[in-house]
Amino acid sequence: MRRAAVLCLVLFLSLVASGPTRPAAAQQAGGAKIVGGPYAVNVGARTATVMWVVETGEASLGTQPGKVDKTSPVLHAESIVFPNLKAGTTYYYQAFPGDAGKGSFKTPPEGPAKFQFVVYGDTRTRHDVHRAVIAGMLKYAQPDFVMHTGDLVADGADSSQWPIFFDVERELLRKTAFFSSLGNHERNARNYFDFTDAQPHYSFNWGNAHFSVMDSNIEDVAPTRAEQEVFWQEQLRWLESDLRDAQNADFRFVIAHHPPETAVKRRQGENPRMTELEPMFEKYHLSAGFFGHDHNYQHYLKNGVHYFTTGGGGAPLYDVDAPPKDITVKVASTENFVVVNVDGKSARVEARKPDGELLDSTALGR
Repeated sequence: MRRAAVLCLVLFLSLVASGPTRPAAAQQAGGAKIVGGPYAVNVGARTATVMWVVETGEASLGTQPGKVDKTSPVLHAESIVFPNLKAGTTYYYQAFPGDAGKGSFKTPPEGPAKFQFVVYGDTRTRHDVHRAVIAGMLKYAQPDFVMHTGDLVADGADSSQWPIFFDVERELLRKTAFFSSLGNHERNARNYFDFTDAQPHYSFNWGNAHFSVMDSNIEDVAPTRAEQEVFWQEQLRWLESDLRDAQNADFRFVIAHHPPETAVKRRQGENPRMTELEPMFEKYHLSAGFFGHDHNYQHYLKNGVHYFTTGGGGAPLYDVDAPPKDITVKVASTENFVVVNVDGKSARVEARKPDGELLDSTALGR
């Protein structure tokens, strides 16, 4: 049995919080109101970051002096980076006093190994459904890490929405590592970057698998089309270099918010930039791509590459009314999450409904 290393962190925060009652997960720690976390991000074989979100006050807005028409919590992300970790090891931490401050994560193994990750997305609304999806993950999966395909919240710039997201996700995130890609509803807001500590595009390895995470929503990165195109071309150069350098990995995965293929008729042809990437994915032998944006489940197999859309995390469902001919494996208008089990040089992708019902199951080969 792999020996577990124990990491313990206790921080007594001294920030003063005020404002109305927030979600039930909010915790008081040394005078501060914790409204998110703890959770682990940027988890690698040698380093990891533990984060939590603190409400430090409340801002108000009104159309007349002394009149309050709208309030919003003032949020601040706390984090600490842990270096010199060991690969393939379970670590336990305490980010703030009490049981709510406890969590754990695993560092990725080096080389072929057995591990599991879960992919899901579009959790922005219908919080009761979002909660059911998370409950399903906790019951039917034991992921080493989770990957969110974007649209965590309905408006990333609205600070009042983030405590709700973290309240729903709390029990999942305190038990695993969290990765994410930008969705259009994040609106490139500072909140997203502050609370995930993620870059617009990045990559990482987990065992013998390589993950390339893209920002497919370029409209919010710059005000002009010319600047957006500069960003996109730079990202494409990075992506091709990243995939080229990952050819020794047994599995290569790309994650982005917008899918290159869709069964939603009104959205067909909406993402030509992503569709134009398919030859690159084929050239570098992509094992699978995972996407969101469409609120349903879709699975395509095109020229040896699997494309999965898992946008059933809580947002209102879309019909799958025009499945592309010849490449469709499975489409369903339902809430869902995707479980990927990797064991050495074999891998299997299973899509499930929140109640555990199996929607789709596919083996991936190198």
